[in-house]
Amino acid sequence: MLTNVAVLLLDEVHPFELGVLCEVFGLDRSDEGLPVTDFAVVSAEGPVLRTHAGFTISTPHGLERLEGADLVAVPAGSHYAAREYPPEVLDALRRTVARGARVLSVCSGAYVLGAAGLLDGRRCTTHWRHADELALRFPKARVEPDVLYVDDGPVITSAGTAAGIDAALHLVRQAHGPAVANAIARRMVVPPHRDGGQAQYIKRPLPRTRCDTVGETLAWMERHLDQEMTVEQLAVQTHMSPRTFARRFQQETGTTPYRWLLRQRVLLAQHLLETSDETVDTIAGRTGFGNAAALRHQFVRSLGTTPKAYRRTFRGPDGLTEAA
Repeated sequence: MLTNVAVLLLDEVHPFELGVLCEVFGLDRSDEGLPVTDFAVVSAEGPVLRTHAGFTISTPHGLERLEGADLVAVPAGSHYAAREYPPEVLDALRRTVARGARVLSVCSGAYVLGAAGLLDGRRCTTHWRHADELALRFPKARVEPDVLYVDDGPVITSAGTAAGIDAALHLVRQAHGPAVANAIARRMVVPPHRDGGQAQYIKRPLPRTRCDTVGETLAWMERHLDQEMTVEQLAVQTHMSPRTFARRFQQETGTTPYRWLLRQRVLLAQHLLETSDETVDTIAGRTGFGNAAALRHQFVRSLGTTPKAYRRTFRGPDGLTEAA
């Protein structure tokens, strides 16, 4: 059931993430034949709350409004990773799950669910910038940083900003079917489902070496990404045995030569897709993948999306000149 939804607000809530939840669950679309939700915005910290954008929000609803909700949603807010939460708020969230209702977090709202113990033993996600810190603060949680949202039983967590739309539409689709979810998505002018995950948005520069034993070899590898290279060839260039080279490489970069090279090639492919009009076949050759099929395979494995979709996302349709 998804007929009663409450959004739980804390001080310095982010207006956009709150707006996403209001847009999906709070609008009356009965004129289009869509189901109507009993919707309320609930304050956890007094009748007037500050937003991180500098204005305030007031609501007459307190924590008691959560008791009848089928879904309690927690949007993002500033400093949620570092702050403490009122015990009565955490108790209310625990009661929500205990009575069989569901909870949803958007972005850093996951910290509130974590503080209530609701992420323990569960798969979850948050914005990629917060993922490591979320895993550190709640070590029993199984954080998945690459996905747009995670549905693990009564607990649904979503990544940053627009991923809240993905998770909310997912819940609508579960409760009311794809036709309703698609109709809401059309009204919002958003896709009803997005392929891939947030891996394609994460900035992941390769770690620098801690010493210069393999530094020159790394620089050479970066300049020759289009060439085939083996551990044996690299070891000769570094004047080491293959075994010693592989061990030193792992120690200084934190990964294997193959994985380092693969990640560097994907990074170059991302750059070329964003900034050039070269075909995917040409980019595959320049990055050492050989052909478009091989590039597509590794792109999907690494980023959860295709080169064509990636170029469309970061350049728009005008930057897309051929199939990938």
